[in-house]
Amino acid sequence: MNIYVGNLPFSVTDDDLKEIFAEHGEVQKAKVIMDRESGRSRGFGFVEMSDNAARKAISTLNETEYEGKQLSVNEARERTSGGGNGGGYGNRRRSY
Repeated sequence: MNIYVGNLPFSVTDDDLKEIFAEHGEVQKAKVIMDRESGRSRGFGFVEMSDNAARKAISTLNETEYEGKQLSVNEARERTSGGGNGGGYGNRRRSY
């Protein structure tokens, strides 16, 4: 199961994230999402674990405090198409 972890302190690394969740079962993958331009954490990440371990981790860690921040931990939702910035101009009017 893929788990979304939000409201992470900007100092958290992939290894830190893995360590937080390892207490609840084997972590297959842990990734803090980084900003492409600044190289700084975006304050959220994803953890992959077996379904049983993931459910245990979600119920235990959601709304707990870590380094002064209250974590938001839940099952990750699949990305949907659309949304995002796509790099286009959207509805902005161009002036020539």
